[in-house]
Amino acid sequence: MRVGNNPHKDKTQEQTTFLHQVIIPVYIPNQEGYFKDSLKILKLCLQSLLKTIHNKTYITVINNGSGKMVIEYLDSLYNNGKIHELIHTENIGKLNAILKGLAGNNIELVTISDADVLFLDNWQLETTKVFRALPKAGVVGIVPQFNMFKNKCGTVIFDNLFNKKLQFIPIKSTEGLIRFYDSIGWDRSYNADYLKYSLGLEKNNTTVFVGSGHFVATYKKQMFQEIKSYLHFKLGGNSEEYLDTMPLKYDYWRVTTYDNYAFHMGNVFEDWMSEISHDSNNKIAIDSNFEQNKIANSLIVAVKNKVFFKFLGSAFISRLFYRWKKLPTTMIKNYSTIALSQYKN
Repeated sequence: MRVGNNPHKDKTQEQTTFLHQVIIPVYIPNQEGYFKDSLKILKLCLQSLLKTIHNKTYITVINNGSGKMVIEYLDSLYNNGKIHELIHTENIGKLNAILKGLAGNNIELVTISDADVLFLDNWQLETTKVFRALPKAGVVGIVPQFNMFKNKCGTVIFDNLFNKKLQFIPIKSTEGLIRFYDSIGWDRSYNADYLKYSLGLEKNNTTVFVGSGHFVATYKKQMFQEIKSYLHFKLGGNSEEYLDTMPLKYDYWRVTTYDNYAFHMGNVFEDWMSEISHDSNNKIAIDSNFEQNKIANSLIVAVKNKVFFKFLGSAFISRLFYRWKKLPTTMIKNYSTIALSQYKN
C-alpha cells in the first residue's frame, strides 16, 4: 500500500548549471585482435577530455556491451566522480547508445565523440566561439578533413554564395590532416592539393571550414528535442546519416574550426599518443544562450540541399565555382565535382 504523498510530486526540475554535455559511446567487447589496444586508447581519450574541459561540462559515457575490464574501469570513473552519467547496456548499436545519452537533460550544447578521440587544449573554447560568431552554426567539428563542404552543406553554401568571405583558404594544420587520414588507414596517395586548400568562411572575425565530420562534433541540443527511439544499424548504414541531416532540418550550417583541436587515434596505440601534453590553466567556460532556429520549411530545405546542390555538382558549374571562390587555378582540374558519389539527401 501507499501512505502519504511523494514529496517530489508535481515539482518542476531545477535549471541545470551545466553548459555543455559530452557523450561517448563505448564498445570494447574484449582485448583481442581489432580491440587489443582499445582500452588503452579509451583511457587516453577520457584522460584528455578531463584535462581540457571546464567545470560546467557534463560527461555521459554509454557502455554499449563492453567486456568486464572496461566495465570496471568506467565504474571506477563514475564512482570517483570523474564522469557524471554512466549507462550500461547490451550492444544496441552506436547511434542507439547515443540516443540514450541525449535524453534526460536540457544542456544547450552536446558534443558527440567516438571513444578514440584525443582532445587537445582549447577545443571547447574554440567550439563555443564559433557558435557565438556564427549564429546559424548548428554543428561544429574540431578536426578539419578533406572536402567536407561536399557533404550535407547545401545550406551554408547557398546562404553565403555571394559572400566574398566564402572562399578557398589555406589549410592551417597540415599535420592534423595527415594524422587523421593515417589514423583511418589511408596511404598517402591522395591528392596533395587537399592538404593545401579547402572551402572556408569568415564571419565576425572567426574563420571556419565549411562542413563537418561526425566522429567528434558539437551540436545545438535543441535539434534533438524530438529524437528517434530506435535505429536499425549497429554501426554505419543510415545511422550516422541521422546526425548529419538533423542540422539541415533546422536550416543550420555544418562547419569545422579553422585549426585542428583533436586527433583520431584509431584502434592501434602509438607512442605519440601518450606524449601529447595539456595546459590545465585553459579551461574557460563561455556563457550560453546561443541563437536557435525553428524547424525550417521542408521546401526550403529541399531547394538548398537537393536542387541547388545538384546544380552545383555538375562538372562545369563546379569548376566555375572553384574559380569564383579563389581555388588556385593549378588545383581546379584535380578537384572532383562538388557532389560526392556517396552523397545522399
